[in-house]
Amino acid sequence: MINVEIRRKERSRKLLERVLSGENIADAMAKVIGNKGAGGIDKVSAQDFKDAMENKEINFEEIKMQIRNRRYKPSPVRRVYIPKENGDRRGLGIPTVIDRVIQQSIVQVLSPIYEEKFFLLDYF
Repeated sequence: MINVEIRRKERSRKLLERVLSGENIADAMAKVIGNKGAGGIDKVSAQDFKDAMENKEINFEEIKMQIRNRRYKPSPVRRVYIPKENGDRRGLGIPTVIDRVIQQSIVQVLSPIYEEKFFLLDYF
């Protein structure tokens, strides 16, 4: 039982390190910045975030350390309303750019794992 728990923690640690790898984070940033999304509750747009990264105003290593130590807290989501064809409005939550980068880096690691599993389920 203890060996199973140790292996589980080691797998989790390896996955987390893949999520936080420099290459994966850079790919996630490129994707989020390329989408040119609006700013979240902090009003920082994707372009503002890119500029801040280039000017070293954002210390992503500190953010990675917070994630590793389980101290990172995502920001609240900004709520906007999109009009629907029937006259109603649909709520839309917009995370901050940094939270979107973190979410994207997680998706990039986990999606291939789950896609393979779901593909095998569809196959049988």
